[in-house]
Amino acid sequence: MDFNGKLNFYTEKINEALKKATEDFPRGNIVSEAMAYSLLAGGKRIRPVIALAVAESLGGDMDIALAFGCALEMIHTYSLIHDDLPCMDNDTMRRGMPTCHVKYGEAYALLAGDGLLTYAFSYITDKVSDKEKAFDFIKYLSHMAGIEGMVGGQTDDIKAESESADIETLRFIHARKTGALINAAGAAGAIAAGLPASYAEDYTKSLGLAFQIKDDILDVEGDEAKMGKTLMKDINSEKSTFVTLMGLEEAKGELRKETDKAIDACRLFGEKGGFLKELAEVMLKREN
Repeated sequence: MDFNGKLNFYTEKINEALKKATEDFPRGNIVSEAMAYSLLAGGKRIRPVIALAVAESLGGDMDIALAFGCALEMIHTYSLIHDDLPCMDNDTMRRGMPTCHVKYGEAYALLAGDGLLTYAFSYITDKVSDKEKAFDFIKYLSHMAGIEGMVGGQTDDIKAESESADIETLRFIHARKTGALINAAGAAGAIAAGLPASYAEDYTKSLGLAFQIKDDILDVEGDEAKMGKTLMKDINSEKSTFVTLMGLEEAKGELRKETDKAIDACRLFGEKGGFLKELAEVMLKREN
């Protein structure tokens, strides 16, 4: 199976599992509706794709990796709902659709994010019968999603809006704000294969940083229709980004450098790491 075929195969499995998960949400509840609206709004599903690809390359249990990946996508979606709120980035469009708070109101959007965050952990315990692996992933994920990881990165990102951040501070922020959940995706696949959570971090750390650099580049020169959201917000708000601190061409060079580091790290996966190598290249060239 070529890269696109494998990517479509993974994505279809993930979307099918997420759709099935929403069918178990309580009926007749506006927060359940808002949760499903945001979770099923599309997106690249990069994090669960990484979970499946890492697990497969390491000979892991694909059902466990899928459950971990879907839980991770729920947490990622919760973070987007909250990130779009007026008190944060105040975005009105996400993936070409009205953001959750625009469609359902701020209070219900806040609760939808809370609902997805907490549902993700119960989803793992319901779907994974190997409780040792479930425990190991929940422990790692709670660190990556919390104040030591994504929440901590978001906290420092808000603080940096009123200060002048240097490039090393920016790297530290995005290693957690963006990179933490990508690290969790690699951990999902590694744990599903009976390996330590940190096994794939050489790959996911570089991939996560490259992902953020590419986002900063797309905010400047992307196509708003393809991106499905308002562009130039970071530039107009004078926020520190890899582009504002390094310049567009140097940021592109840094993107290439981190992508190459991710590709080199695929030696961890042996002969079966080809998909993960191509994924890093595709992320470099993406348009949304």
